Amino acid sequence: MINLRTYAFLDNLQPQLAAQIGTTSRGFLPVEGVASLWVEIAPGISIHRLLDTALKSTRVRPATIAVERAFGVLEVHHEDQGEVRQAGEAILRGIEREENDRMKPRVVSSQIIRSVESYHTQLINRTRYGSMIKPGDSLYILETEPAAYAILAANEAEKAANITHVDVKPIGAFGRLYLSGSEAEIDAAAAAAERSMDATSGRTES
Repeated sequence: MINLRTYAFLDNLQPQLAAQIGTTSRGFLPVEGVASLWVEIAPGISIHRLLDTALKSTRVRPATIAVERAFGVLEVHHEDQGEVRQAGEAILRGIEREENDRMKPRVVSSQIIRSVESYHTQLINRTRYGSMIKPGDSLYILETEPAAYAILAANEAEKAANITHVDVKPIGAFGRLYLSGSEAEIDAAAAAAERSMDATSGRTES
């Protein structure tokens, strides 16, 4: 039986997030403005069958497929939202699930660090895949479960505020999002990210 952990449709991929996905993905890289679908399941190895279903059913292109110890994650995108929605419907039919059978995202932790010190920014910048954080910026860190919902939070935060994407990690036991910016913009981004988690329906048990 397939456990549908994440099912996240992004209607309009934001420019910084699209660029950041391009730094880590090995597939067909998405660009600003496309619609994007992220699916996370367990057991992870079954994600290959779901990607095959999506590609044979529609004209979507894949940016990411990953299988880690317990979970599998895929991303598909297209300029036409209808193509992406159809791909999602094909995936759901293939595992005999509906969208609301997904897990509801849970905020595992959320914190804002004001006016980050120079040495701290150097450590963060050495391991990030997005833009660099500058000394004096505020830093927002969000952890989500399931992991792939970090992408949804990142996209909604970028829609809502003038922030910098430092890193987003949508694969593993927990997803992690790092954003930087002024205090006011980070506050707005954090609120938008966490609203998107609250607004996403789904089951609460794992």
